[in-house]
Amino acid sequence: MAEPLYEVIRRSLADQIAGGALPPGLVLLEGPIAEAFQVSRAPVKTALRRLHQAGMVQRFGGRGYMIPGSDRPLRLSPRAAGLRTPAQGTSDLPPRAGWERIYTEAEQAIGGAIAFGRFHILEARMAAHFGVSRTIIRDVLSRMQERGLVTKDARSHWMAGPLTAAALREYYEIRRILEPAALVMAAPRLDADELRAMHGRVAAAIRRDPPLAPETMLAIDEDLHMRCVQRNGNARLSEMIQDSHLVLLANHTFLRHLGVPEEVPELAEHRVIYELLLQGDPEAAAAALRAHLDRSLDRALARLMVLSVIPMPALPPFLAPTEP
Repeated sequence: MAEPLYEVIRRSLADQIAGGALPPGLVLLEGPIAEAFQVSRAPVKTALRRLHQAGMVQRFGGRGYMIPGSDRPLRLSPRAAGLRTPAQGTSDLPPRAGWERIYTEAEQAIGGAIAFGRFHILEARMAAHFGVSRTIIRDVLSRMQERGLVTKDARSHWMAGPLTAAALREYYEIRRILEPAALVMAAPRLDADELRAMHGRVAAAIRRDPPLAPETMLAIDEDLHMRCVQRNGNARLSEMIQDSHLVLLANHTFLRHLGVPEEVPELAEHRVIYELLLQGDPEAAAAALRAHLDRSLDRALARLMVLSVIPMPALPPFLAPTEP
């Protein structure tokens, strides 16, 4: 399976930071880095978040992240600072179709909105928003249709949402069946050092060190439900699991708009799963994952109910709410 794009970017930045190619104090912003790598902002955002979790970049008083080692932010373009990027078409950064460059960002925008109702997706506005052709937008929406995120109405208009309680239950039923089995299959492929690092991130989150942010919860979910579960060696199984993860977007929408609650019981549940994996008991870890998903469904239903009564936030201009 090809290495995720965010991991290619993370590894490239990490190597250049560790090797001293990028100077201390350099400010790293999503936009300029995305432009340098010729990708959308979504994989860059994930790469920078993971570098921050690893302590390779730090927050400071301004926007973005800063390379440690200097008290003074250095504001240069990535190229001027010496950033080297793999060329499109190399083994490090494979060529991607136009739709792939914006798919993740578009999916997050639409998936984060469906908890607030039903929306008409305006092709022309979406094309202008992402700076691509309508042909690329149709490719993106067609792939979202395959995953069940968007549909077409009787007049062939693209529609998204609403995410209902019934749909939420169905998605979690799928996850409850597939993810524990996939975790057992993945266990022999999981690196112990990486598992300990994931366990450490959960432990730090439980201690609220640093304070728990929605982005941290997203990264913790990705650790377990993507980086662990999807190393099962079966590409079709991983694809089915990925399709059922659309419901995670609604949960992260809740955290972004209402903040991380004081009590986050899922953190302790994640910690137990990692401890069982590190003890060499994947069957017990799978049982703990199944119990975690059962409890997660109850939490997701409660959060969906809260989202249904709060004012609708500002959404991308290509999403037009329909009449209730």
